[in-house]
Amino acid sequence: MNVSASPVRTSPEVEVVRAFNDALNRHDLAGMLACLTEDTVFENTYPAPDGTRMAGRQRVGKFWEEFLAGSAAAHIEPEEVFAAGDRCVMRWRYEWRDPDGSRGYVRGVDLYRIKGGKIAEELSYVKG
Repeated sequence: MNVSASPVRTSPEVEVVRAFNDALNRHDLAGMLACLTEDTVFENTYPAPDGTRMAGRQRVGKFWEEFLAGSAAAHIEPEEVFAAGDRCVMRWRYEWRDPDGSRGYVRGVDLYRIKGGKIAEELSYVKG
């Protein structure tokens, strides 16, 4: 299934989320961390039903470091990104390649809270 990306509406909140996602797709951990507040919070999609909650740039950075190391072909394609006040929403498609070369994907949504031009909170949800 190939979902066409919707045009991304521009705002400072959208731009920081786009910058974070672009850094993730480049596997640029330093670029990702530069988009986060010191007290950032991240709620992962796993394990169901609530996911793991991590607090602080250092702890969240450790998660992303491990994720990138274990997911060499990881790519998150935004399907839609928009903001309302200090909140931003990104609907996405996460694609990967397994060690045997087969490809997979899931779709989901992230809810962000932006503070001072940086991501203060990211809550991730996935279909399936």
